Amino acid sequence: MKDRTRFRRYEGGDPLAPPVDLAEALDAIGEDVMAGYSPERAMQEFLRRGGQDQRGLDDLARRVAERRRELLQRHNLDGTLQEVRELLDRAVLEERKQLARDAMMDDADRAFREMQLENLSPSPAAAVSELSSYDWQSRQAREDFEKIKDLLGREMLDQRFAGMKQALESATDEDRARVNEMLQDLNRLLEDHRRGEDTDEQFAEFMDKHGDFFPERPSNVDELLDSLAQRAAAAQRMRNSMTQEQRDELDALASQAFGSPELMQSLDQLDGNLQALRPGEDWGGSERMDGQEGLGLGDGTGVFQDLADLDQLSEQLSQSYGGARMDDLDLDALSRQLGDQAAVDARTLQQLEKALRDSGTLKRDSSGQLRLTPKAMRQLGKALLRDVAQRLSGRQGQRDMDKAGAAGERSGATREWAFGDTEPWDVTRTVLNGVLRRAGDPTGPLVEIGDVEVQETEARTQAAVALLVDTSFSMAMDGRWVPMKRTALALHTLIRSRFRGDHLQLIGFGRHAEVMEIEQLTALDAMWDKGTNLHHALLLANRHFRKHPNAQPVLLIVTDGEPTSHLEPDGEVWFSYPPHPLTVAYAVRELDNARRLGAQTTFFRLGEDPGLARFIDSMARRVDGRVVAPELDDLGAAVVGSYLGSRRGSGGAGGAGGAGGGDLGGWFGSRGFWVG
Repeated sequence: MKDRTRFRRYEGGDPLAPPVDLAEALDAIGEDVMAGYSPERAMQEFLRRGGQDQRGLDDLARRVAERRRELLQRHNLDGTLQEVRELLDRAVLEERKQLARDAMMDDADRAFREMQLENLSPSPAAAVSELSSYDWQSRQAREDFEKIKDLLGREMLDQRFAGMKQALESATDEDRARVNEMLQDLNRLLEDHRRGEDTDEQFAEFMDKHGDFFPERPSNVDELLDSLAQRAAAAQRMRNSMTQEQRDELDALASQAFGSPELMQSLDQLDGNLQALRPGEDWGGSERMDGQEGLGLGDGTGVFQDLADLDQLSEQLSQSYGGARMDDLDLDALSRQLGDQAAVDARTLQQLEKALRDSGTLKRDSSGQLRLTPKAMRQLGKALLRDVAQRLSGRQGQRDMDKAGAAGERSGATREWAFGDTEPWDVTRTVLNGVLRRAGDPTGPLVEIGDVEVQETEARTQAAVALLVDTSFSMAMDGRWVPMKRTALALHTLIRSRFRGDHLQLIGFGRHAEVMEIEQLTALDAMWDKGTNLHHALLLANRHFRKHPNAQPVLLIVTDGEPTSHLEPDGEVWFSYPPHPLTVAYAVRELDNARRLGAQTTFFRLGEDPGLARFIDSMARRVDGRVVAPELDDLGAAVVGSYLGSRRGSGGAGGAGGAGGGDLGGWFGSRGFWVG
């Protein structure tokens, strides 16, 4: 039985590298989504920028552009003509030396020969033609002149078949005959294929006979055509890039290739077949090359193929065309042009995109648009909550607490054990985790530290929390849009994951107010719409409090402006700027209603407007509430801390806080705080 085992170069990058980490990508995508980007665009932007330790598409595209510029600035297209000039000068010099040394030569004959050499045309092509019938007296001169014909033949072939220049160095007449036979058979095969004939058997015979000319070993006629057409098109673009004088010189020299015009005729026929069979290749392009390093015809064709690779890579890396995917990247071309590490970086980006699409982080809705999934929202919320925890503990000089309350009553919830925990183990969950783990690894220990879960404890009552966030256009215009959304998501995550008995309602208020799900709020685009309808938002908050009469009402208001609109009795929105006394009166009335319902109120004032500060301070004093004026980066910590401290009035009564946020010592309150 034939052994079909095949080995090839490993292309998987570092086999010991950790799997792609979605945390950084999800944070960046979530940030852009909250700034108004679609999840699809946010993902593409992250892939373009890359991560902290990961090069992005823009970096790879920059290196592609630098590589292209380097090729154009380094080279010129005069390499073959320069080689011909050098060989010609060497041959003429050796011949003159021989004429001077040959004392037996007739003086008239010597003078005639010297005159021929002295009056050679300055054009290399014309000089080669003039010397084609010259009777060389120097053996070395004759060999150098023959090298010109050999060089031209090898260069012409190297333009169409990579590596021919080196392979045919010091070629014999038999080698040249084999090349001519291969070209004739190849043209015959392509012409039959061009006529639509079945050429599978003919192709197999061709490869059996001439396969050593094609190290890439194409498996069918189309693969052979693609390979040949790409290089032939590069050769044509190189020709297009030459000056008219260079083209004329090479055309005149071409007939001297291998000492006969037969080779050039076969190559012209091959070019015609390839252009007819692959008209989609770029046969008309050109480049400007003004560097110092001359390129021969074969090497120049290779450079033009490199330029084509770089142009394709640039388009692939831009991901700007319809239906673009990371899988479109040609990793082999990237490795050839920029090195193996660039291909590894691109492969990591491909894996990252696939992981984002396949891990439940992104999904398409009924309209076909990508959306962040609830799982992604939870992961993003946990990351924001960890940031809030660091700010709270840093502000207070305390570490994160892992207790839900101080009384020690079990909440029924469990979590993974962490160093320093003193809570009792949940034996059932711990053993179950060990059993599930051993299902995948029967040889593992019965219980390991990662299996252990502890019981959470709590001592608290239920709360009805209304977070009112200003969604007027000024919030986006002044850079407060994303911090507002981050704050809402952090509080939502805390309540949904740790205080599930509490009832949270998110209310956005601009010209009018509406209750929003967290997904709707985080994806909300800023809209130019006049009005800050605090009255409508408070109406919805009070309705939420009345639905939960046994819960402690907690009212959290984030705004950067005074109320400028309210709801009329008929439900119409009435707007006035500056704020109308009636609009203020409606807002004050609903705030009084919230106080009568027992709400603990905290205002989070954004901005330094003195009028806004006076208005909010007076509103807070009216209901024994608090005012916090945090920096934007501290907004999430301020809101979460106020919620945690509101349970037993530790952050409540006492009048309005100062501009710096008042006494923040009660942010932890009786709730404690933890992240996990």
